[in-house]
Amino acid sequence: MSDIRLHDTRSGEVLPLQPRDPGRVGIYACGPTVYSRIHIGNARPFVIFSLMKRFLEHQGHAVTLVINVTDVNDKIYTAAQSAGVPSERLAREMTAAYIADTDALEIGRPDAEPLASETMDAIVAYIKDLVDCGHAYESGGDVFFAVRSDSDYGSLSHRHLEDLDQGEGIEGSDRKRDPLDFALWKAHKEGEDTAWESPWGPGRPGWHIECSAMAESLLGVGFDIHGGGSDLVFPHHENEAAQTRAARGAELTRLWVHNGMIQFTGEKMAKSVGNIAQLHEVIEQWGREAVVMYLIGGHYRQPLAFGEEPLAQADAGVRRIKDAARRLSGGDSPPDMRPIADRFYEALAEDFNTPRALAAVFDWVREANRRSDLVGARDLREMLSILGLAHLLEDTMPTPPAEVARKAANRERARAERDFAAADRLRAEIEDLGWEVRDVAGGFELMPLTER
Repeated sequence: MSDIRLHDTRSGEVLPLQPRDPGRVGIYACGPTVYSRIHIGNARPFVIFSLMKRFLEHQGHAVTLVINVTDVNDKIYTAAQSAGVPSERLAREMTAAYIADTDALEIGRPDAEPLASETMDAIVAYIKDLVDCGHAYESGGDVFFAVRSDSDYGSLSHRHLEDLDQGEGIEGSDRKRDPLDFALWKAHKEGEDTAWESPWGPGRPGWHIECSAMAESLLGVGFDIHGGGSDLVFPHHENEAAQTRAARGAELTRLWVHNGMIQFTGEKMAKSVGNIAQLHEVIEQWGREAVVMYLIGGHYRQPLAFGEEPLAQADAGVRRIKDAARRLSGGDSPPDMRPIADRFYEALAEDFNTPRALAAVFDWVREANRRSDLVGARDLREMLSILGLAHLLEDTMPTPPAEVARKAANRERARAERDFAAADRLRAEIEDLGWEVRDVAGGFELMPLTER
């Protein structure tokens, strides 16, 4: 089990992963708010943290990955009212669409996918704990977190209190003791079609407390990795961290790991801006392998440009691996190729550097293509499996045309009859048709000719 290091947003440093429970790693990543179908940007954390789980498991850890679904939120109420449908129905339909769209990536599902609507008892209990210990207060049916009661507030996002804006607008401002305070519970309002009971009256939770409750319910306090997009550092994750410190006297997580945003024409891709490409549409156009290749083509912490060119580059990489797969046999790689695979694992161990890992994959492919003998694909299969791309080694051999198959059979007979001139002529004819015939134990195999 090699050393693994990840960038921690709070410290600003790349730190060793030191699991709370040796040999076991808990990861919580913030999932989507389901008021519409997800876009390609929403897919990035889903892919990054799913593949991080695979890598950690390969390195010998038992991993529990939790990615929540926010199905109680202001945006859902607004979208449902615009569509003229009940908010519960919209949330249910968009949750199903999210699962279908991410299933299409074929990288598996998280170990748990909690819904805010199904965690309400834990959420209410969490808020009550904050009120009881003096870090939160009720006002007019709303409950607010007292930001200045947490002396470490701002330590995750590295912001000063004077510069903060919770992004809640004027809603509830007349009921707050301090403009910095944020909502834990929101009293039911006219026009809202769902509400839950609480000690402060009917209403619904604020966004931030939902994740604190879901994460703690499944992973406990002090779990190993909390992930999500860099746009969530403030206020969402800052508020999660503050709530846990206040209620539990401990940090919610050991490492805060954030992925960069996908950018469309230089701006962050966002539903609220309208510059989105929905995930299912991108998969339809490019295929799931190219989409996964694209999403891991840049370092997870950096912004990733979206457009025709980067997706075409990803697709070319997919085709390059598929082409190489046709020339591979089963079994192990030659010993002198295994250091290339070692570089792959070293890259992922050092802050999950997928671009460097992919570079090692393509170095391995280049070396396999250079050799005249068949190279075993076991190392390549293992690397691609971690990256969610093992499908590239499956069903890669197309069926040769009947004429090519007939000429190959005739060549085999000519060789058996030691008519090597005829065998050479038939080989050349097969190549003219775009195929290569290879002599293997027990017969021959046909492979499409491609540029090396």
